[in-house]
Order: sequence, then C-alpha cells, then structure tokens
Amino acid sequence: MPANLPPEYFEVEKRYREAKSAADKIAAIEAMLAVVPKHKGTDKLRADLRRRLSKLRSRDQIRKPTGKKDADYRIERHGAAQVVLVGPPNVGKSALVAALTNAAPEVADFPHTTRKPFPAMMPYKDISIQLIDTPPVTRQCSEPRLLEMLRKADMVLVVVDVSTDPSRQLGDVAAILKGSYNGSLKVHQGGNTGPASKPVLVVANKSDDFSREEDFEIFRELVEEDWPMLAVSAKTGRNLNLLKQRIFECLEMVRVYTKAPGKEPDYTEPFVLKKGSTVEDLAAKIHRDFPGKLKCARVWGKNVYDGQMVHRGYLLEDGDVIELRL
Repeated sequence: MPANLPPEYFEVEKRYREAKSAADKIAAIEAMLAVVPKHKGTDKLRADLRRRLSKLRSRDQIRKPTGKKDADYRIERHGAAQVVLVGPPNVGKSALVAALTNAAPEVADFPHTTRKPFPAMMPYKDISIQLIDTPPVTRQCSEPRLLEMLRKADMVLVVVDVSTDPSRQLGDVAAILKGSYNGSLKVHQGGNTGPASKPVLVVANKSDDFSREEDFEIFRELVEEDWPMLAVSAKTGRNLNLLKQRIFECLEMVRVYTKAPGKEPDYTEPFVLKKGSTVEDLAAKIHRDFPGKLKCARVWGKNVYDGQMVHRGYLLEDGDVIELRL
C-alpha cells in the first residue's frame, strides 16, 4: 500500500536533514509523526521514525543545555507584564501572537514551527503587554528552560485547538504545568491569586465562527476542573479584542495617571501597579524618597468626586488621576 504522504511531511523531513542538534532533530521527527497518516502503508515509516526518536532521546547531549539555548530562554521583560503562551503542536500559538501583535513569528501548517521562544508586544489601550510564543510541549517532550520561564511569567495562556481533541491537549499541558509548579499552580478564579499561584487562561483557538460553538461547549463540559476559557480565532479575529481584555483583567493591574498642581494630567504613559496598590505604593514607584515626604493626595476617578483629598492608604482604581502632595 502506498504511503501517500502529505506535502507537509516533506517540508519537515527537509528540516530534519538540515538539523544540527539532537533537540532540533527530535522536534522534526515529532512533527513528521504528527503529519504522517495512519494506515498500513505508513506502518514501516512510523516504526522507523519512532526508533530514531527513541535513540535520539536516549543520548546524553539532549539533556545538557548549551549556552546558546539558555540565552534563547532568557528574555528581558518589557511592558506592563509578561505572558507566556504554551500548548501542544499545531494549535496556532504563533498565529495567535501574530494576530495580537505587530510582530511576525514563523507560522506554518505543520507542527513544531516554533523552535525557540519569540517575544512580541501586544498593545492594550495605552499600555503594552509582552507575549512570548514558545516551542510546543507534549507529555513526552517538554523543555526544562521553558518551565523556568513559566514560573517567572506573570500569566500563562494555554492554547488548544478546539477542533482536535482539546480535552486531551489541555490534560497534557496541565500535567506539565502542575508538575513544574510542584502542585501549587492555581487557575485564576477572580480576586487575588496568592503568592503561590499564577493566573492561567485556556484559549480555545480555531473557533473560526459560530459553527464551532458546539465544539467549544462540549470541550467545556468535558473538562473536570474549572478552568477559565475563551473561544477565539487567530484566523478570523473572532474574540481577539475580548482576549486582550481578559488578559488585562486576569493580570489584576491598574493604570494610574499623575498630574502636577495646576497642570493637566499626563495621559501619555500611565503607571501600572497591581490591584490593591495604594497612593503610597504609587509614590514609591515614582521615586524612592516620595513616601517619606508624602502628606496626602488628590484623586480624580470613578469612585471619588473630582479632586477629592485622600490619605496615603487610598486604594487605587484603574484610570485614577493622582496629584501627590509632598
């Protein structure tokens, strides 16, 4: 029986032949296995690929990170927060990053296109949030440096393909995440997530139109844990603005603007603080000497009358304008 291999297989096979490191060869073989159709004509090929994969994984060098690999995973933080996208192969993480930002990560129809983390800036209102596209993960293959990156991030987006067994995909990624956090990972349910937890949002990608709504609802019902979820489409743009809003809400941040006495507020670049921050926290963020000199503040915002005098313990709200009195 002929193999009838798809064109994507030969693209990835070329990448395998050109790969220099064991890790890149592993990624290419996994991608080949993902696109090879399952029938009698491919049994021999699949068995050969699995043998090569097993041999590569057993080599010591794939467990020894190189200096360059380490540098790839040390990404400098920019913007108001750092959000890492993680998911199995071919769920559209790179396409999602491209749709949410002005960057252009490599996007292709075959798995394992992303071979190292790729940062990009997502604009939201008058701030920017750093998104990091990452190489795909599976239960059998996860990069230790990626897990360390997830620990340091402010938030995690778990991306799944709503059209292809998203329950299994989420289960695989959740097992990796919970193991990396030693069981302390908690999903965001609103309110303070606490020092040992991190906001996590499940993004059901490829929900291109309302015809996929039933798939999304079935997925939601099949998942036993109460994961926060949102159906989106990187291809059609469906719910992408809502996704930006949900990311901002999950990060629990407030944007605060300052003004000098008798002057107009500076709306060009807000100070970004965690929800629950006070006027005193804002003063410390502006200058380390300000808290000691702070007497009071005037506030313009939705929960006060214009120019209301408040003390240093006043809880800041998103959009507040603050005039510090030193």
